[in-house]
This record gives sequence, C-alpha cells and structure tokens, in this order.
Amino acid sequence: MKIKFYTFLLTGIIIFPFIAFAQNSGNKKLEFSGDLVQDSKVISQSFPFKENPAISIDNPNKKSPWLATAFSVVLPGAGEFYAGSYIKAGIFVAVEAALITTAVIYNNKGNQQTTDFQNYADKNWSVVNYAEWLNNYHSLRNDGITIDISSDASLPPWERVNWEQLNAAEVGSHTLPHHGDQQYYEEIGKYNEYSAGWNDFPGSTDTFPPPTPNMLSYEGMRGHANNLYDVSSKAVAVIFINHFLSALDAYWSTSMFNKEVALKMRVERQQYAYQDLLVPTLKLQVNF
Repeated sequence: MKIKFYTFLLTGIIIFPFIAFAQNSGNKKLEFSGDLVQDSKVISQSFPFKENPAISIDNPNKKSPWLATAFSVVLPGAGEFYAGSYIKAGIFVAVEAALITTAVIYNNKGNQQTTDFQNYADKNWSVVNYAEWLNNYHSLRNDGITIDISSDASLPPWERVNWEQLNAAEVGSHTLPHHGDQQYYEEIGKYNEYSAGWNDFPGSTDTFPPPTPNMLSYEGMRGHANNLYDVSSKAVAVIFINHFLSALDAYWSTSMFNKEVALKMRVERQQYAYQDLLVPTLKLQVNF
C-alpha cells in the first residue's frame, strides 16, 4: 500500500508542472490516463519547442563572378580557369588562338594577293593606252578634246599623262583616280570603259568596249584577295563573340563553383527515451 502511495505521489510531482503549464497556455487541453509512461509521452509531444536554430557556414574558397567575367573579357578562358573549370578554359583559349591565327594568316594572304594583282595591273594596264584611246575617241567625234601624253617612254605610264586632262576627257560615269590609290586598282578591273587600257585590247571606238581576257583575269585576282580579307574579317568578328561568350560562361561557372560545396550546421530536436534533446548536426552537401 505504501509503494502505491509513493508511486502516485512521485507521478504527481513529475506531471504537475507540465499540467500547470498546459492549463496556463490555454492552447490545448491535455487528458491524462494516470499511467506515468503514457502521460509523459503526451506531455513530451505537446511541449512547444521553438523553431530549430540554424547556422550556415559559407565556403571559405568563394570566388567573385564579376572578377571572373573581367578576366574572360581580357582573355577568353581566364575566368573559367579562375573558377576551376579547366577544361572549358582550355577550350576557350584554343578557340581564341585558332581565331587569331586564322585572322593573321588570311590577312597576310590577302596582302600578298593584293600585291600580286597590283603588280599584274602595273604590267598589263597602261594609262597611256587608255589616254590614246580617249584621244582617238574624241578625234572621231571632232569635239576638240585632247590629252597631252609625254613621249618619254622611260617614265612609268602614270607619269606621262596629264591627269586633269584625262579626267576631263573620260566618257564613262567614273573618273580614274591617281595611280596607287585603292580605287585606281578597283576601277580598272571593274568598269568596261577602262578595258582600252589593257594590253590585249583589240581596238574599238565603242564608248563602253567589252572586257578583255586580261581584265577578266585581273578581276578574278581582286575577287580572290577580297575573299581572303573577308575570312580574316569574319575571324576577327568571331574573336569578339568568343570574348563575350567566355565572359558569360565565366560568371556562370564561378557562381556554380560557389554552390558546389555548402556546409550547414543545425541544431535538431531528437527524442531519446521519451526525452527531447537539442542535438547539433553538421550537413555536407555537394552539388554536381
């Protein structure tokens, strides 16, 4: 009888504070069975714990996306290397090197082709021939227009002709620029009125005589030079695109690097033998 009495007394001592708390809280009415184990469990499950505190630990190796972007703007692949994306860094560097090499090689080829067609023109097209054709053209029409031509054959053709008179006597829609000008080498192979200056001109009094074989060959040489320069220009344009794409990817790669390893420490509620304990836990999260 005494044992039951002490057991009842001990149960009352243990449960009473929780009963008082439950009654004062006004949130929920608890019902007890008188069994110590069951009633303890009811109280434990009803005890209002606060939200578990959380502590986040930043990755100490965090890197700046904007710094990576700046690196790649200057040199594609540098930002990726900074972010630890070594394969992508190598790809961007390789693309950059290939583009620069292409641009330089094709620009040099264009320069050489330009030198070749200019030498071809200086050898096969003569402004003296063109001036003589104009004099004959105007003589047949008896309009009194004459171009003075030096008889000194030791001079280059472009120094034997009065250029102002030449331009005034021209019958086409264009006037011939001075020798050496880029437009000079373009027009003598582009417009039919200049076919009279080629050394294979068969002779004609037409205002716009047909092109000669040499003129057509020359125009093909010029076209090839333009194609070479076009490849070089496109490579340069892609270089800028490569810088832009690398800068975007560097920002993204650095952001992903900063998220690859996240350390989180939390204090979680754990129940042991009908007791609630706050247990510190450390979580390691790796994102791929």
